Amino acid sequence: MWRGIVHIALAATALGLAACGLADSRSPVPEFMRAKEADPPPPEPPPDVKQLVHDRLDSVFLASANAHAVRVSQPQREPHGQGWTACVRAEVNSATGRPMGMQTYRIFISGGQIIDRRRVETEDNCASEDYEPI
Repeated sequence: MWRGIVHIALAATALGLAACGLADSRSPVPEFMRAKEADPPPPEPPPDVKQLVHDRLDSVFLASANAHAVRVSQPQREPHGQGWTACVRAEVNSATGRPMGMQTYRIFISGGQIIDRRRVETEDNCASEDYEPI
């Protein structure tokens, strides 16, 4: 009986010690015993902004805005992430159908998809960008 209990205790101890085989990268153990940190994901290639905006214009402007004369800037790497940003300009109409003039938005692209957009602000550099028609 005691022999079975001792075997179970030894097996549990061995299993517990086996789980401690590698320490994480920040633990206070020698370097050779630490687990290697994961490499950061490779950067995404620059997206084709013209094609992306052409295919998904409704994700930038409302359909009722009747966006025309749409122009896009070259993509820029997102300074605080893995994705890309670009500026999009177009002549748009208000919800009542009245012309609002040229409106500019900054779009955020990740994984080849437009994930967000916002109206440009003074700290955005969209005013100095070169634009190409889509």
